[in-house]
Amino acid sequence: MGRAAVRSARTLAGLLVAAVIAAPGAAAKPPAIRAPEAILVDAASGTVLYAKHPDGRRAIASTTKLMTALLALQTTRPDQVLTAVPYRATPAESTLGLAPGERMMVHDLMRALLLASANDAAATLAHGIAGSEAAFVARMNAEAQRLHLTGTRYANPIGLDDPDNYSTPRDLAALARRLMRDPAFARIVDLPRATLKSGSHPRTVLNRNLLVRDVPFVDGVKTGHTNHAGYILVGAGRRRGAQVISVVLGEPSETARDVETLTLLRYGLSRFESVEALPAARTLALAPVKYFDGLKVRLHASRDVRLTVRRGARVDTHLRLPAPLRLTGPLPAGARVGTITVLADGRRAARVPLVTEEPVPGASFWRRAAIRAGATRPTLALGLVGVVLLAAVQLRGLVLRRMGGKVGPG
Repeated sequence: MGRAAVRSARTLAGLLVAAVIAAPGAAAKPPAIRAPEAILVDAASGTVLYAKHPDGRRAIASTTKLMTALLALQTTRPDQVLTAVPYRATPAESTLGLAPGERMMVHDLMRALLLASANDAAATLAHGIAGSEAAFVARMNAEAQRLHLTGTRYANPIGLDDPDNYSTPRDLAALARRLMRDPAFARIVDLPRATLKSGSHPRTVLNRNLLVRDVPFVDGVKTGHTNHAGYILVGAGRRRGAQVISVVLGEPSETARDVETLTLLRYGLSRFESVEALPAARTLALAPVKYFDGLKVRLHASRDVRLTVRRGARVDTHLRLPAPLRLTGPLPAGARVGTITVLADGRRAARVPLVTEEPVPGASFWRRAAIRAGATRPTLALGLVGVVLLAAVQLRGLVLRRMGGKVGPG
């Protein structure tokens, strides 16, 4: 969270270490991470690919701003204009230099928040959304509860050191997964720099995450640092359709933080791959329809299933269907009739509904009556209908004769 400009180059030692990590085959075995707490997860499924004390609670510095960003995405429009509030920064803090009363669009405030880690942008968003910092922090904690971030608590929207401002690698990874699904957020954190055109004058901000600027496959997400928290990085990398998210907490230096983040990302992207385990368009079964001899309805997965799995993993699918399988209509297309379990190396990796590909017709009363009576052809069904109608006419005549032909009220 320092006020100094982001460095444009690493130290020579950092470059040499990064070069070794980038060598082919360097990620062949689980990495030895020195950070006190760390995690690596598949962005699509949340599967944990590496963990070291993933539930250890620790101060998280400016990665706190990830929750600030989430609430801003949920409650504001990009073109909405907010008014800067007075913010008294210490000399070590990172700020945009907003003047009290200066007006800036949310889109620019978000880029200042996520790239430059500007504390005055965080304060302006918090006051603009909730009216006060205290009210905004209450929303942050409520959202953490809603997302089941059980090891997380917030005391401010910035990440300033406070005993009640902490999180865990597991929670930070889950929050980053949620945010990276938002296209607007993903675009911002993948920018090496940005020019902010609203406000009293144009400003250019640089991404404090040097990996986004220097490493092609790194596409996010947020740095953090205070003297108490150490150096922190929530990272993301993408290659050949697979995306992984890493978290390292409590690193002793920016170089160590970057190197170990690269180690984790390269490990995940070299050992694991994204596979289309089950396309929704594939017909998995044919189900007969009750009362319609010979009619069968196609069944398929409710959605595509993509998995990040170990390279060479065996992927299998198992269908769970009612026995005997026979559909009774009417049912709409997309009606759930069973479950598909996808296994990777024998372990459950996904479970999705098995649904009808087309509507299932419902049989009329007469069709059901005909089939229950043993008729299997429409002509015989019509014959049965005629017999029933004739019997009804004869019964009515018999009743009238017994009543002396009297019809209607006397």
